Amino acid sequence: MEQAKSSDVKETLSILTEMASLLNANLDCDTLAFCISMCEKGVNPEALAAVIKDLRKEEQLRGASSNDTSMLSS
Repeated sequence: MEQAKSSDVKETLSILTEMASLLNANLDCDTLAFCISMCEKGVNPEALAAVIKDLRKEEQLRGASSNDTSMLSS
């Protein structure tokens, strides 16, 4: 029974990973599993998506900022 449940979870995660890939969500399997777990615990999916978007924007800004800094020091 437990083995069948584990197999079902793996299959579901595989399908969701493929869907995320088709939608260009840029979420790896571990990140997607973490997001699913958070939603199962009651986190609002729209709020979670907004946080992910904000973190990505911040990461892009930091990347651009470090590129600007490295160009100035050259």
